[in-house]
Amino acid sequence: MRLVRTLSSAALAIAAALALVVPAEAAGENYVALGDSYSSGTGTGSYYSDSGSCKRSQYSYPALWAASHAPASFKFVACSGAKTGDVLANQVGALSASTSLVSISIGGNDAGFTDVITTCTFGSDSTCVNRVNQAKAYATGTLPGLLDNVYAQIRTRAPSATVVVLGYPRLYKVPGSCSVGLSDTKRAAINSAADTLHQVISAQAGAKAFAYRDLRTPFTGHEICSSDWWLNSLSWPVEESYHPNRNGQRLGYLPQLTAVTG
Repeated sequence: MRLVRTLSSAALAIAAALALVVPAEAAGENYVALGDSYSSGTGTGSYYSDSGSCKRSQYSYPALWAASHAPASFKFVACSGAKTGDVLANQVGALSASTSLVSISIGGNDAGFTDVITTCTFGSDSTCVNRVNQAKAYATGTLPGLLDNVYAQIRTRAPSATVVVLGYPRLYKVPGSCSVGLSDTKRAAINSAADTLHQVISAQAGAKAFAYRDLRTPFTGHEICSSDWWLNSLSWPVEESYHPNRNGQRLGYLPQLTAVTG
């Protein structure tokens, strides 16, 4: 009996030791990254060759998270320029009942992000403020329903997943002194649009009990015209403009996802 007990103890010890060396993938997440250019990594300057105009980057927060956490599966379908309708048409199909983690940033393009930036870059202060106000009205009046449709589809297709919704940072330090061609009036107006998006997106995410992460605070002190930019100003190629750079993805967005997942 003593020999049997000894052998049993040895077997348990071996089993425990083996459990410690099981690859992380065996118990890891099934992660799907949805969203727009802030999730695809546009602005980091280096992209997967097969991602085409979606501009998915190895320096994006989803790819960085996957590289450090070794999920059991990783589907990266975020795409530059995506609106809520594009998520529904082209991205949510990557979700399934086995999906355990979803991240998404969406809504900025629906509210007219690109046109706002263009108008404010080339127009007068008053033209910029008026265009920002139009975007804010759309964000408060129409965007909630669009987000609700997207979030409902995510929950339906991935009923057990942890869903992390990431917001948008304020783009500019105000007041700030740098040669980016925009007055403080324009910068403040653009920042106010980020505040409105925060209010709308956080409310809709909260209604679905999704985890929402506010990016305005992490980027404070790292806006355009600060001493340490985590965002591109007007850049070439032009689509790189006004997006997080590599530090913005690594030091701004990634820790917000990690704060939820560990």
